[in-house]
Order: sequence, then structure tokens, then C-alpha cells
Amino acid sequence: MSEKLQKVLARAGFGSRREIEGWISEGRIKVNGKVATLGDRVDESDRLEVDGKRIHPGKLKDKRTRVLAYHKPVGKVCSRHDPEGRPTIFEDLPPLAGGRWISVGRLDLNTSGLLLLTTDGELANRLMHPSQQIEREYAVRVLGEVTPEMLKNLEEGVQLEDGKAHFDAIRDVGGEGANHWYHVVLREGRNREVRRLWESQGVQVSRLQRVRFGPVSLPRWQKPGRWEDLDEKAIEYLLSLTGLATKVGRHGVSKAFQKRRPRKAPHARRR
Repeated sequence: MSEKLQKVLARAGFGSRREIEGWISEGRIKVNGKVATLGDRVDESDRLEVDGKRIHPGKLKDKRTRVLAYHKPVGKVCSRHDPEGRPTIFEDLPPLAGGRWISVGRLDLNTSGLLLLTTDGELANRLMHPSQQIEREYAVRVLGEVTPEMLKNLEEGVQLEDGKAHFDAIRDVGGEGANHWYHVVLREGRNREVRRLWESQGVQVSRLQRVRFGPVSLPRWQKPGRWEDLDEKAIEYLLSLTGLATKVGRHGVSKAFQKRRPRKAPHARRR
């Protein structure tokens, strides 16, 4: 059965579907010796090349999907290579024999916290897509007085330069003096959206950490720069959530999705 070229390469871990669509548009991919187009469909009998290098058919076969929960530190970029020579998150990740790690969205240089990475580009694409409406939760420390009217504005919607935006939920978690902590939830991943929303109200974000992406929470004990593999039940749930699997395992949601877990996590390999 044939499938779209970008879907086959994304599933094999060559990149996200959007990224591969860009490669096709740039003429970097060939199918049976001819430059590929966005409408091409392929099957296991087709010969594929990327940047002049033939892809071994074994790399295109279904592989075990891996997903990492990584604690991004402040000061690292989410690009694979940085022209300014800054350290990147990919320096912290385990090596792969085939394919590569694909990040599910990005966190900016000064934002820390949970970042998911996977070997399955189609899964990454689905998790990032706005139609999925997957929640992102952040812990935010703001500098400046926050009034009830400001909180109302942030929940009802604020006009930013790229359109209207709002938080789905805001929870006051305390603080002293000029600095105050809030947990906020939104369902999209626009560039610097959390910071821009708060700045629209005249207050400054002095610290920002993502603590949850969908059902996956950042463990309290996981140090910046460390990663852990999600277990099979957790990955199965993500696949089901994004329509890539038909059902959730009979044991239900993995402990990887619980906000509070025991200090030892036997289901995951921590680094």
C-alpha cells in the first residue's frame, strides 16, 4: 500500500513532516531517480534518495517509536546547529543508530522545562499541530503588580501582533514582594506566546518553565539537561491521543503521565 512520501520519511525519523515537505520543495529528495513532488506516494519497492544519498529500505520499515522527556536548561537552543555557537539541546541526547531526534516544538533560549523529543516525525507533527489542541502548562514568575482586571484580560483574550491569544487557565501559586508565581495553560505553541501575553499587561516575566505537555509532566527530581525514555504504555497513549493508534493499552495511562510519581521511576531510563 502506498503512502505519502513525507509521511513515510517522517515515520522513519528523518524529520518532522513539515520539515520533509520543505526538503521536497527544495528538490532535495528523489523517487526512482526523479525529483520528488509534494503529491508523490511511495511503497516499499520505490528507491528513495535524500541529498543524493540512497536510503536503505531497512530504515523505512516500522521501528519501535521512542519518546524522550527532556528537561531543557536555560541557555541552550533547540536548533540542531547554532550559527552563534551556543550549546544546543541535542548535545545532551543519547545517540541513535538510525534516524534522529525530532523535537516536539521548541522552547526559547531563556525558557526551561519539559521538551518532548521522538524518533517518529509523524508523531511529532501531530503533537505540534494546532488542531490537536494539546495543553501546555507553564510555571511563570512575573515582576510587577497583577490586578484582577489583568487576569480577566488574559483569560478572555488579548490582541497580539500575530492574532488574538489567551490563557485557558491561570492559577495563582503565591510569591513574596514584587515577584509572584502563576501556573498558566494554553493550547498552542506560538513563538514566545506566554511572555508576550504577560507583557501585554505591562508586567515582565522573570522566569518561565514548562511543567507539562499534554498528559506528560516534568518530574520534580529531573535535573536540567537530563532525559528519560517514556515507557511503551506512555508512548501508546500519545499515539492514541494523536490518532496514530486505535486504542490505549489495557492498563490505561502510564505512570509517566501522573503529576506526582515515586522518586524512582522503574519504567524509564534516566540520564
